[in-house]
Amino acid sequence: MITLQNVSKKMGARTLFDGIQVTFNAGNRYGLTGPNGAGKSTLLKIIMGLEEATHGTVNLPNKVGYLKQNIEDFHNERLIDVVIMGNPRLWKTFAERELLYEKEMTDSIGIRLGELEEIIADEDGYTAESDAEVLLSGIGIPEELFYEPMHKIPTDRQFRVMLCQALFGNPPALILDEPTNHLDLESIGWLEDFLHGYNGVLIVVSHDRHFLNAVTTHIADIDYETLIIYPGNYDQMLITKTAARERTEEENKSKEKKAAQLREFVAKFGAGTRASQVQSRIREIERLQPQDLKKSNIQRPYIRFYPPEKTAGQVIFKVENLAKTYHTHPVFEKLNFEVQRGDKIAVLGNNGKGKTTLLKLLAGAIAQDTGKIEVGHQVQIGYFPQNHAEFIDKKSSQEAFEWLKAQREGIYDQEIRSILGKMLFGGDDAFKPIAHLSGGETARLLVGRLMLCNFNTLILDEPNNHLDLEAVSALAWALEDFKGTVILASHDRDLIQRAANKLIVFEEKGVRFFDGKLDEYLSTYKK
Repeated sequence: MITLQNVSKKMGARTLFDGIQVTFNAGNRYGLTGPNGAGKSTLLKIIMGLEEATHGTVNLPNKVGYLKQNIEDFHNERLIDVVIMGNPRLWKTFAERELLYEKEMTDSIGIRLGELEEIIADEDGYTAESDAEVLLSGIGIPEELFYEPMHKIPTDRQFRVMLCQALFGNPPALILDEPTNHLDLESIGWLEDFLHGYNGVLIVVSHDRHFLNAVTTHIADIDYETLIIYPGNYDQMLITKTAARERTEEENKSKEKKAAQLREFVAKFGAGTRASQVQSRIREIERLQPQDLKKSNIQRPYIRFYPPEKTAGQVIFKVENLAKTYHTHPVFEKLNFEVQRGDKIAVLGNNGKGKTTLLKLLAGAIAQDTGKIEVGHQVQIGYFPQNHAEFIDKKSSQEAFEWLKAQREGIYDQEIRSILGKMLFGGDDAFKPIAHLSGGETARLLVGRLMLCNFNTLILDEPNNHLDLEAVSALAWALEDFKGTVILASHDRDLIQRAANKLIVFEEKGVRFFDGKLDEYLSTYKK
């Protein structure tokens, strides 16, 4: 188990959480939730001892699996070794044993080697490599890469190796911060199955609503400057939390109404002969003081893609014999399809199969090698790139307001302020320098651009990255309601299920075009 005793954290004048008193029990899987900036990652770092709390203490098991982000520290290490490093005691023992083998054998060295072998046996070290290989295979790493150095594989696969490191050795506690970020749908499914069979205590942060609902038994929600544990998954927590808030608000209204009636009685008879009744009413008024409700930190942006000013033709894209190659490696070839006006298409497939490449080609961000992309009549494309830097210079001193205003000519300042307010840039936040924006704020600014410009065709590459759960839910609603055309790449199954009615799937045997929603495709895929 993991126990937090009176844990508080302040950032300057701001309190993230105060006096957290909670125990995370073995056998339970906790989703740690809260909007961007609520302090989720900070709390995980405090639990792991990587950041100090303002007050309080944390008690941990001897071994904790923790998803690290510092892949550069493992630049020259073999993949298999990086995974085994997830058990530091075992890895140090292996290292010491290798050093002793290089020395001339003495009685003391022999005794020490015997002690090391006992540690290796205790830590299941004799099956360490095979256990690591199972994890790497499950997460989608090809066997031929197991003994290659980390720097020889793509960054997204390096993060998968780091996830295997956290899972290695069956630690009694697991702490995972955004474990699905670099996983495709197949690997996310594998991780869900793995965590269902895990018997320790799990604390996970994820912006993937489907993943949280599938994995968690409890939700630990950071709000009201504290941590509240709710039984059930994320959707169940929302129902319980909303109902509790509404119930308290109704009780407060009822108390206030009755107190107003009593104050009226006191004002009317306070100076008369009914003194005892008046005193009784005063005591009743004191008892009816409304419960102090701290402000919730949950905020949902208001995302709506307004009806396009120009209606596109019936055919949005006509793709013929499309091909693209990177460094002599064919991404895809002889791709043929049409996109009709009003289609909502999700592009799916394992990482590296060409989803981003296809979206960039359709958006005109890169050129095809061969083939043709014919863009339909009056098609106006709004593109959301996976790499935000393609649109926004993250080092710029330009303010968010000025950047957004430059995206459309002849726009009034109040319209810009309205869009920014809907994207949660209230007050002075509208004038933040772009260089100071967080990943979530940058993503919301890009969504604001799409709202402002009234495009009739949206091409979105992983738009949910960096958005919190409330923002992703608002985006899904907006895409469902949009009257134009959408082509979307995402690993967020809830977003895909709600926003798309057709699929382009990069499967092992080629590209498949599926007319239907994600759950229908998955039911046929599993067969």
